Amino acid sequence: MFLDLSHLVVHYAGRSRPAVDGVSLGLLAGEIGVLIGPSGCGKTTLLRAVAGLERAQAGSISLAHETVSGGKVHMPAENRRIGMVFQDYALFPHLDVGHNVAFGLTHLKPQERQQRVEEALDLVGLGNVQKRFPHELSGGQQQRVALARALAPKPRLLLLDEPFSNLDVDLRERLAHEVRGILKQAGATALLVTHDQLEAFAIGDRIGVMHEGRLHQWEDAYALYHRPASRFVADFIGHGVFTRAHITQQGDDVVVHTALGDLSDVLECPLPGAYADGVCDLLLRADDIVHDDAAPVKAQILRKAFRGSEFLYTLQLQTGETVMAHVPSHHDHALGEWIGIRAEVDHVVTFQPE
Repeated sequence: MFLDLSHLVVHYAGRSRPAVDGVSLGLLAGEIGVLIGPSGCGKTTLLRAVAGLERAQAGSISLAHETVSGGKVHMPAENRRIGMVFQDYALFPHLDVGHNVAFGLTHLKPQERQQRVEEALDLVGLGNVQKRFPHELSGGQQQRVALARALAPKPRLLLLDEPFSNLDVDLRERLAHEVRGILKQAGATALLVTHDQLEAFAIGDRIGVMHEGRLHQWEDAYALYHRPASRFVADFIGHGVFTRAHITQQGDDVVVHTALGDLSDVLECPLPGAYADGVCDLLLRADDIVHDDAAPVKAQILRKAFRGSEFLYTLQLQTGETVMAHVPSHHDHALGEWIGIRAEVDHVVTFQPE
C-alpha cells in the first residue's frame, strides 16, 4: 500500500473515548479514498493525523513505505510532503492566482517555479487567470486554484478536508467529478473528507464509513450500498428501512417471508440457521420497492419528496411498517392515497433483529 494506516488511535485529553479508535485502511498509489460519516465521527481528526497535525497515541501511519507515525516516530508535518486543500481554500486575498499557486515553491529557481505554476493551473483548467485575484473568481474557480496550489509542489499525498462544502449543492457533485478527473490526470494519491454521499460516490475509488471513531467499512461505493458490513452502514448509505423477515428452507430454495410477500431466487441470501428461528431484519432500499397497481400489497403514501425525474415516497403498509420507494415523477399520487407495491430485491441484506 502507498498509504497504510494500521490500528490508528487518536485520543484527546478529557474525552472518554478516542476520536479515532483503531482504524486500519490502505490506498494504492494513484487511488482516491474518501472518509464519510456524521459530524464528530473522527474523519477530520484522522485526516489531521495523516497530515501530522495531530499526534497518534497508538498504531502507525506509513507513506510510500516510510513510517511517518508509529511508536516513538512522529515525523513533523512539514517533512511529510503532503499537500492539503482546506474547507475555506485558505487563498491569500492580497496575492494574485499565480503568486498563490507559487507560494509553496520558494525552493525552486524563478524559471522553474513559473513553469510549475503554469503546469498546475493548466491541469485544473485555469491557465488564463494567473493575474486575477481570488475575489474576482467564482467559488468553483477558487476551489480549483486551491487544488492547483496543493498539487504544484508534487506532494506524495493530497489531503482534502470538506473541499466542496462552501459551494452550491448543484455545483458540488459536478465539481467532484471534475476534481476526480484532475487528480487522475495528475496521478495523485488522495484522501478526502466529506459528509455528502453523492460527493463521495462521485470522487472515491474507496470509501470509508466512520462512526464514533471507528471505521465500519472501507470499500467501493457498490459494496457499501449492496453489501453493507454493519447495520450503521446500511442505515447511513442510501435511502432504506429495516423490516422484520423470516427465512425458511423450502426444498433446495431459500425463501424470505416479508410483509410485502415472499422473496425467492435472490442473491447471497443467508440460510435460516444464520438467525434464531430464521427471524431477521431485512434492509429494503427505496429502489427495491416497485410501484405496481396490480400488486396485492397496498401501502398508503405518508410523505413524498419531488426529485425531478422521480418522487421519493414514504409508504405505510397495512401492518403499520413503513418502506420507501423511488417512483417515476409522472406517477404523481396524493398524500394519503393507497397504491400497490411489490418488492424486487436482487441483494438480500439482513441483520440480527432489534
